[in-house]
Amino acid sequence: MTEPLRIGVLGAARISEASLIGPARATGHRVVSVAARDRSRAEAYAAEHGIERVAGSYAELIADPEVEVVYNPLANGLHGPWNLAALAAGKHVLSEKPSASNAEEAAEVREAAAKAGTVFMEAFHYLFHPLTRRLHEVLASGEIGEPRHVEALVAIPAPADTDPRWSLPLAGGAVMDLGCYSLHALRVLAPWAGGAPRLVSARGGERAGAPGVDEWLDADLAFPGGATGSARCHMAYDRLEMSCRITGSRGEVLAPNFVLPQLDDRLVVRTADGERTERLGTRSSYTYQLEAFADRVRGGAALPLDADDAVATMALIDASYRAAGFEPRPRHVPA
Repeated sequence: MTEPLRIGVLGAARISEASLIGPARATGHRVVSVAARDRSRAEAYAAEHGIERVAGSYAELIADPEVEVVYNPLANGLHGPWNLAALAAGKHVLSEKPSASNAEEAAEVREAAAKAGTVFMEAFHYLFHPLTRRLHEVLASGEIGEPRHVEALVAIPAPADTDPRWSLPLAGGAVMDLGCYSLHALRVLAPWAGGAPRLVSARGGERAGAPGVDEWLDADLAFPGGATGSARCHMAYDRLEMSCRITGSRGEVLAPNFVLPQLDDRLVVRTADGERTERLGTRSSYTYQLEAFADRVRGGAALPLDADDAVATMALIDASYRAAGFEPRPRHVPA
């Protein structure tokens, strides 16, 4: 094995257990430091997860020469500022998505990554799982014919009213938390649909008690090759659903849970010849992602994601917000 990555984690978020700490343990990489707004919380978190030490602040963690990779799972509005800070310090960055609050800030992150010469990637982990690769293979094979319509729905039951995902100053909203997946899933189909999709229209609903924050949003898109797309998200749904269905001229392919295939690894293909279900494995998409990121950092292996991709996704998010009558998320202003 090549030298393990030395990773610092910003924040003591629960998501990091599944998205970074578990995968690092499974693949032999080191989580060397964690920082949180409350040092005692960071200390408890480090003790629970076997993290080597605690930094006194996010800035202290980023300045630590032992930390070579910064993982940023903070609230959406804090992605941009701390991605910029980590890149300015010459660190590699694995950022939860979206990479910034809006396209303008995402472009600044892209420029900072280019200047730093380090690896920057948005954590669209689903893209690294065999299920997504197989979905694309089925489309590329022509088995379901020419793509006609794509629908991606990413929806969850409502978080608590106090959750930062409902906070406009922290760049919350259904599109930021969930719709980024559905929009991205359509964007990456460009090679088989004649090019990148363009936004046609969007509509959404505001969260009661959270002015300017979207509870749900549906975006309609069109591909140059003639296919249409629907990218939907809902953050107060009656259940968890994260499905992607591609309908073609000769059949369809369905991934019931493309975002978290470790929970449901089925791929269902339906054509005139019948229906079959393929199982692609329940190993975590986050683990596949960390392996690919490490291969890039250590060996220069290619990645399907970069800072340009992050800007393109953020531009589509901003356009969807505007079309649905919302404003793009504001940049975070420290209190």
